[in-house]
Amino acid sequence: MLYLLLYPFADRIALFNVLRYPSFRMLMAGLTSLLIGILLGPSYIEALRLKQHGVSAVREDTPESHQKKKGTPSMGGGLILWSLMLGVLLFADLTSRLVWAALIVTLGFGAIGFADDWLKFSKRNSKGLAGKKKLFWQAVIFLAVMAFFFTDWKSHGFLHPQLTLDTHLTIPFIKVKSFHWQMGWLYLPFAFFVIVGTSNAVNMTDGLDGLATGPTIVSAFTFMLLAYVSGLVLKGFNVADYLLIPHIDGASELAVFCAALGGSAIAFLWFNTYPAQVFMGDVGSLAIGGALGTLAILTKNEVDSAIIHGVFLAEILSVIIQVFWFKRTGRRVFLMAPIHHHFEKKGIPEPKIIVRFWIVSAMLAFVALASIKLR
Repeated sequence: MLYLLLYPFADRIALFNVLRYPSFRMLMAGLTSLLIGILLGPSYIEALRLKQHGVSAVREDTPESHQKKKGTPSMGGGLILWSLMLGVLLFADLTSRLVWAALIVTLGFGAIGFADDWLKFSKRNSKGLAGKKKLFWQAVIFLAVMAFFFTDWKSHGFLHPQLTLDTHLTIPFIKVKSFHWQMGWLYLPFAFFVIVGTSNAVNMTDGLDGLATGPTIVSAFTFMLLAYVSGLVLKGFNVADYLLIPHIDGASELAVFCAALGGSAIAFLWFNTYPAQVFMGDVGSLAIGGALGTLAILTKNEVDSAIIHGVFLAEILSVIIQVFWFKRTGRRVFLMAPIHHHFEKKGIPEPKIIVRFWIVSAMLAFVALASIKLR
C-alpha cells in the first residue's frame, strides 16, 4: 500500500525512493509484522483467555504431562494472521498476483482453522470441523485462487482456459535445463497435494510449545531468499539464470510476504515459547501450512520443500506409519505419534525436544539452499 501511495512522489521526496527496492520493503515488512505482533500480543491473549475460560485446549491424544497445560488459551495463530496481513498490505506491491494468491490461501486456510477451533470450544471438546469438510473448503479456496490468478479464460475462449502458472517440475540438485517435465493440467492436483499436505503436516507438528513456530520461521526466511533470487534482475543480469533455477517474474515481491510471515511468527514465538502463554490452534497451523505450501509452488520449489519442511514431513509421516502398521499388525512403531510425543515418552524433556527440532529444521534449510549452488 505504501509502495503504491508514496513511491509515485519519489521524484519530489527523495526518501520515498527506497520503496522501489524489494529488499528494503522485505526488511520493513518483517520488522512491522514483528512489532505489531509483540504489541498486540498481551491484549490479544488476555481476550482469548477470557473467552475460553473453563475450556481445555489440550488435546486428548497427548502424554499425561500435557494436562498441566490446561487453562492455556488457544487460537493464538490469529495473532500471526493479523500481523502478517498488516505487514504485507503496508509494504508489498499490491498489484502482484503472487502476493495476493499467497495471502488469500493463507487467510482462507486460517478461516477454516478458525471454524474448526470455534466448534471445539463452542461444543466443549468437540472434534471440530469434519475432515471431509476441511478438505472441501481447502479445495474451493485452491481452485478459486488458481482460476482467478493463474488461468487465462480469454485467449482461447472460455471453454478452453489456459494455465498461466509455470507447470514444469524442478528437482533439487539438478539443473533446470537438464530436467524439464512439463506437467500441464496435472500440475493442479499435484500443487493441491503439496499445499494441503504441508498444511496438515504443520497441524500435526503443533503439539509442543513453539515446536511448529520455530521451523515456520526457518522456512519463511528460506523461501524469502529463494523468492528474492528467483525474481532478481540486476542491470539486465538475471540472477536466476546464473544459479540455474527458474526465473519467476515478480517473485521478489513474494519475498516481502515471506518476510512478514517470518516476522509475525517470531512475534508469536515470544508468547508461544516454553512454557507457552498461548497455543497456535488450527487457525494458525492450517494457515501457516497453507502459506508455506503455496510458497513452495509459486517459487518452483515443490520438491525442494520436502527438504525445507523436513520436520513437518517427519511428523506427518510418523502418524501415517503408526496408523498403517497398527491396523496391519496391531503393534505400534512409535510409543506415540506424532513423533515428538515418542521422544516425550522416552523421557526427553520438552524444551530439549523443541530446540533439537529447531536445529534439525535449520540444518535442512541449509541443505535446501546448498542445492541451488550444487546444481
